[in-house]
Amino acid sequence: MATREIHLELLLGKQVLDSTGKPAGRIEEVHAQQQGEEWVIQEYLIGTTAVLERLSAWAIGLRILHLLGAHKIHNGYTISWEQLDLTDPEKPRLLCTLDDLKALETSKK
Repeated sequence: MATREIHLELLLGKQVLDSTGKPAGRIEEVHAQQQGEEWVIQEYLIGTTAVLERLSAWAIGLRILHLLGAHKIHNGYTISWEQLDLTDPEKPRLLCTLDDLKALETSKK
């Protein structure tokens, strides 16, 4: 498998389409793991819940939403690195449908 470098800051905020052309959400967060001297992408997060994580406002944002009556919050997905086609970084595209993605969800504790 060939390695490829992409400037992650240019991916943030990009609209992702699923394999049918349906909008899936915008890339809000990227999780990577260091392997030797390189960083390797593990997953991308899209949706409102991912925005809270990117802004490091996860705990505060969830508490505010819970205080406002939200008991279950879901509006985002996890995309594993192999589920995202970045052949054209300006137009990231899922290699699957939205139904195939893992939902980002949290419940009131």
